[in-house]
Amino acid sequence: MFERPNDTVTPRHGRSDSQLLVGAAAFLSLLGIVGFAYYGPPFFYDFMAREHGWSRAFVTSGNALGKLLVGPLFGFIAGWLIDRYGPRRLMVAGALMACTALVGLSLADSPGLFYLFYLFNALGYVCGGPLPCQVLISRRFEKNRGKAMGLAYLGIGTGGALAPLISAHLEHALGWHAALGALGFLVVFVACPLPLLLSEQPRAAPVNSGTAPMIPIKEILKNRYFYLLALGSMCSIGAVGGVAQHLKLYLRDLNFAQTDAAHIMSLVLLFSLAGRVLMGVLADRMSRKHVMILIYLIVASAIPLLLIPNFPGKIVLFAAIFGIGLGGDYMIIPLMAGDLFGVRALGRTMGIILVADGVAESAFPMLVGVLYNEASKSYALGFGLLIGLALIGALLVSMLPTHPLQPHIGPDTKP
Repeated sequence: MFERPNDTVTPRHGRSDSQLLVGAAAFLSLLGIVGFAYYGPPFFYDFMAREHGWSRAFVTSGNALGKLLVGPLFGFIAGWLIDRYGPRRLMVAGALMACTALVGLSLADSPGLFYLFYLFNALGYVCGGPLPCQVLISRRFEKNRGKAMGLAYLGIGTGGALAPLISAHLEHALGWHAALGALGFLVVFVACPLPLLLSEQPRAAPVNSGTAPMIPIKEILKNRYFYLLALGSMCSIGAVGGVAQHLKLYLRDLNFAQTDAAHIMSLVLLFSLAGRVLMGVLADRMSRKHVMILIYLIVASAIPLLLIPNFPGKIVLFAAIFGIGLGGDYMIIPLMAGDLFGVRALGRTMGIILVADGVAESAFPMLVGVLYNEASKSYALGFGLLIGLALIGALLVSMLPTHPLQPHIGPDTKP
């Protein structure tokens, strides 16, 4: 599954982690902090709305506010800390904050508490989610980096597929409050142990150490390709987030039972597993730009299925197509950023891009909630907006260079 450990980074004190341990740590962190803590709460939105009288726009606004406040304030700082000290400490801290968020949301009975604990959820995501895992994988793998990233990102799909099933079972047995709190404790149980076993990564190595020099962040910010990548990823992530955050609410409008809705949500994430592996393998075999465009077009082609008249198997077909696009969407961005600007500055680069993506991922679900027609129970305007958004993302990515700008000189390659 992983390459032999001859392209790992050796820490200062001399111990080198196996790539199996590195990959497993990233997999489980993404499973808990993204799979459970991000994809878990939407299962409980209808319970919150019914019990507290909150609207769809409100229950989807917690994620928006958390990402909008936390991302710009902490995203770049988290990236700098990761580049400087390594990702393991932030992975552990992120798991603890995600747990606090879910336990708090299970008890929140006012808008103030609801927003407070979504701030913790956003902090957990920034500190322990995709950002440190992307850097961990990119630094420890040179050959087959795309496949390694795809395998690690299976954690998101696995956790996202399990979250609604576990939540439905716990809700039936314990009630929704206890079920959401229990899901929070599962985050810590899953995500914390393996990062604690990782060795400390070295601080930034000197230029003559056999690795490519780090590009200063000010030079990256002057490069137009940075903005094309950031805006393109914002568009597609916004489209994916808009659908994912409203999927259960959409299914409940179609009179899906709680268990049936949970199964569809799980099916989407199961298909995302195939998408992550498939797109990871393609990213090692062909231009990552073309893989990125393909992913964005897949996302754009899936959403119209939610708007056309019903036919047998429609929702399952949607789950398959959208799941494959969802699987590739998040993991292709750091691969493209690494090609353009090098892995040495990936923490800071992705720290900024993930802030932008977090804004889109949180703002567009809230906008879709505002555009939802309560009288006709129609998502036509909101989902139509998301289709256009994904297509704009594909257009922006098409303007990126096909070949990497930065040569990667790793331990198992020759300059």
